[in-house]
Amino acid sequence: MRGEDQKQEAMFSYVSPQKRVPEDHPLRGIRAMVDTILKEMSPRFARLYSEVGRPSIPPERLFRALLLQIFYSVRSERLLVEQLQYNLLFRWFVGMDMDEEVWNHAVFSKNRERLLNEDLAEAFFRRVLKQARPYLSDEHFTVDGTLLEAWASQKSFRRKDGEEATRRGDRDVDFHREQRRNDTHQSTTDPEARLYKKSKGSEAKLSYLGHALMENRNGLLVRTMVTEANGTAERDAALLMAEKIPGVKRVTLGGDKNYDTKDFVRELRGMNITPHVAQNNQNRASAIDERTTWRAGYEVSQRKRKRIEESFGWMKIIGLLKKVKLRGLDKVGWLFTFVGAAYNLYRLQKLKTAVMA
Repeated sequence: MRGEDQKQEAMFSYVSPQKRVPEDHPLRGIRAMVDTILKEMSPRFARLYSEVGRPSIPPERLFRALLLQIFYSVRSERLLVEQLQYNLLFRWFVGMDMDEEVWNHAVFSKNRERLLNEDLAEAFFRRVLKQARPYLSDEHFTVDGTLLEAWASQKSFRRKDGEEATRRGDRDVDFHREQRRNDTHQSTTDPEARLYKKSKGSEAKLSYLGHALMENRNGLLVRTMVTEANGTAERDAALLMAEKIPGVKRVTLGGDKNYDTKDFVRELRGMNITPHVAQNNQNRASAIDERTTWRAGYEVSQRKRKRIEESFGWMKIIGLLKKVKLRGLDKVGWLFTFVGAAYNLYRLQKLKTAVMA
């Protein structure tokens, strides 16, 4: 017998959103870790708000909502708020009741200076690593950088002296066959972005450089940072992150051929770090000799270092960092660190599930 297609305008439910989420859903484990982290950060949140006035939207909810935006690749905050209207899984993860009104999407922009900044993102990232401590290596690491395309068009890259605008007086300028350099030109929409190309023969784009330090045991990120895009930024950032590796015993640091320079290798050895960077023997002598390459650990580091590309791929495709939708070094740095923390949560949940299986 065919059932009737009855339309019901109102809905009454005695089942909570939490009971609707399957017991083996990966967000359950992530939610437990995130709740622990946000509870530890609660005193820090309290110092950012006045004790009088109208109650704000809890900062914990904003953080959970942004994690959902990353995990499910929601391309805008408008669409994220729309999902919170009717998606019970999203409501449960954020901590909202079924009938609770969702805030306006502009709340994220208004809280960007107070909450969504690099300091709090770094604090969140550090606490994720605290949760991941049993899975971290303290001896073997890998460093690398990736290109982050800025939220600025090529036509916004104008002369700093304003001569171009005076000469043409038209926004649709033809910049072909015109030499444009970072020392003479600047983007009018994102002045901190730099024209840069990652490899020889590729297209130059307005970009930033994201850098990460990965531990080799399980591929978790232990340091992140964003810099201007230039030829030495990857090595400079690698040295800054290497200085912060805890402990006093000798560790190894893997990297690709871009890090095979005498100055970089000398600096690492001065910090009691063994450089396991790939040899660059094209028309030059490598700074890495047989004292390093003959060891079995060097070969292992060369295999393991490629896993850092997996994190960059996840952060760009899933975490929507292929073309960042924020402008300015500070905001891009916040987003890169926060997406790095989300990646670690994703990896950590999989590692814990594998141990329990």
